[in-house]
Amino acid sequence: MFRKYLLISALTLSLTACGGGEIKPETVKSEIAVSSESRDQIKIVGSSTVYPFATTVAENFGRSTSFKTPIVESTGSGGGLKLFCSGLGDNHPDITNASRRIKASEVKRCRENGIYDIVEVKVGYDGIVMANSRKSNLMNLSLKDVFLALAKDVPDGNGGLKPNNYKTWKEVNPDLIDNKIEVMGPPPTSGTRDAFVELAMEGGCKTFDWIKALKKTDKKAYKSLCHTIREDEHFIEAGENDNLIVQKLNANPNAFGIFGFSFLEQNADSVQGSTINSTPPTFDNIAEGAYPVSRSLYFYVKKDNVKTIPGINEYLAEFMSDRASGQDGYLAEKGLIPMNPDEHLKWKSSVLSLEPLVLN
Repeated sequence: MFRKYLLISALTLSLTACGGGEIKPETVKSEIAVSSESRDQIKIVGSSTVYPFATTVAENFGRSTSFKTPIVESTGSGGGLKLFCSGLGDNHPDITNASRRIKASEVKRCRENGIYDIVEVKVGYDGIVMANSRKSNLMNLSLKDVFLALAKDVPDGNGGLKPNNYKTWKEVNPDLIDNKIEVMGPPPTSGTRDAFVELAMEGGCKTFDWIKALKKTDKKAYKSLCHTIREDEHFIEAGENDNLIVQKLNANPNAFGIFGFSFLEQNADSVQGSTINSTPPTFDNIAEGAYPVSRSLYFYVKKDNVKTIPGINEYLAEFMSDRASGQDGYLAEKGLIPMNPDEHLKWKSSVLSLEPLVLN
């Protein structure tokens, strides 16, 4: 860090002495990037959902190349993007995994900290499940059931709202079991949480016609209502460790957990995924888009660091290879839902040519 400070200070004095005036951000950016040459190992942070896939690729990459095995940390999508966008240099990650697409506000934060060129990598697909122990009955939930069970405020039956006072699943829907609503899920920093509220909660919220109409008249109020999860004992934030949720489900057969399909597959001997709108969370249903709570998975790369951190190009090539993320790749065995061959080829070409991110 001290060497980096001296480098920037020397640059400032040099330009000022030469009458260079104001230092351009891209000039400082390139000089800061040079300091990264002292690090010879890729640093990766981000999504707990993408974490097992990134770890598997990193381990294969470390075994099959002369480069060091990348360091992969599970920090959650939001936490990872915050670290990723905080700056260039040795102390900041090169890659961040995300179980949702990067937000415009996060791109802006990156640019404010000298990160102008970001490469977006689509990994494949995943489904978000509401799972419970195999010691209990399999649940068949509708999106409406999910919303009424977990929303902070719910319709009162008279065109208005009331605080959610549903305590059992049977109160939500007479056809469901008479057990206490106990759901363990990810915190607000999680991409899984973001995707769950957008796909499952909002999906159930807009089954009420008057709420659906609210989206056109007051989008902010609509989003607040549909995306806000209750904060009482019926929903428990269980952190970013999905394996811990699985363990707690085995200890409490009445509880449910929210996590990615890959964790369901890895623990299929002990937990089961509820059907949503009569569709089970299977590999084929998620791949075909039939399962209603499905999403895309990503990771993001600092293009500047490709020049200074050894192995990033090669890591990207391994991740986008057919043997890794292709239809019959080793990541599918870990629970990743691969893209179809044409889409995979398109993304592979974009990633390996380091095309910069363009948000629509």
